[in-house]
Formats: sequence, structure tokens, C-alpha cells
Amino acid sequence: MSNKVYITNDQHAVKVPSGLRILIRRSCNAVLEFEHFPEPAEISVTFVDNARIAELNSQYRNKPMPTDVLSFPLGENGVYDHNQDTGAAMLGDIVISMEKAMEQAQLYGHPLQREVAFLVVHSMLHLLGYDHEQGGLEAVHMREKEEAVLIQLGLPRTVSYTADEV
Repeated sequence: MSNKVYITNDQHAVKVPSGLRILIRRSCNAVLEFEHFPEPAEISVTFVDNARIAELNSQYRNKPMPTDVLSFPLGENGVYDHNQDTGAAMLGDIVISMEKAMEQAQLYGHPLQREVAFLVVHSMLHLLGYDHEQGGLEAVHMREKEEAVLIQLGLPRTVSYTADEV
């Protein structure tokens, strides 16, 4: 059973490091495996700059400023549309601001790869229906899952993330 991760680079602000696409695919697969997702899945990941993610953030979340990542789940309550050609469940889209990812990597003192992997794992959990907006236990569970998957990927947390991130 194989998952499809479509990766598009729609920005020129940050050079995409070699190996990043492989790491993104590994991150998506690790989350699906960790969550025992029962069928092949399709995910789209797009790199954008701060200006573009600010537009999307404004349009979809009414927050007219750049953010690090946006998730656009296609499924609801574990029900997904399927690609007619491949039969794969279409989970949705992940949009990453490479500028913001670079800023945060520098801020936290870890490589851009580590930051992007974290953002992908975080977003994959959103695509699978997890939510941290209300805080509380669900946010804690989501954090624990992120951490477990990142450890599996060989990318344990190097710093504690603050609660004010989106």
C-alpha cells in the first residue's frame, strides 16, 4: 500500500534543501503509520512565501498575517473522498511558508529540515481530524503524537514550543 505525497515549490524566498522532499514524504508516512490509517492516502504539500500564506490566512482564517503552516483537510469525521484513478483517500493540502519555517528554525536553533518535518507532522494530524484550537487535553494529545512521530523519524524535540503558536 503506497501513499502519494505531491510536493510543489511555489516560492523563491528560501532555497529548498536537498533531501527535504524525502523527509516530507517520510513524515507523512510516519503519521499515517502511527495513526494506523487503513488505506493508501494522498496529500499535497506546497511551499509558499510569507506574502502568499498571509493571503491564505486572511482568506480562510480571517487573520491577515503570515503563519508557518496551514492545513486544509478534505475529510470530515474520518470520511474522505477517494481519487477515482488510484482509489487513495484524499486527505487534503498542507501549505508551508518556507520563510516562516526558516525564521522559526533559526529562533529554535535547529535545522530547517527539523522545522519543516514538525510542521508537516503537525498538519498531517490536522488532516486526520485532530485539533488543538480549544487547548486542553486534545492539544496535549496532539503534542504527544507529534513528539512520538518525530522521535520515530529521528528528530526529537530540541526545544519546547510555546503555547502561542497557531
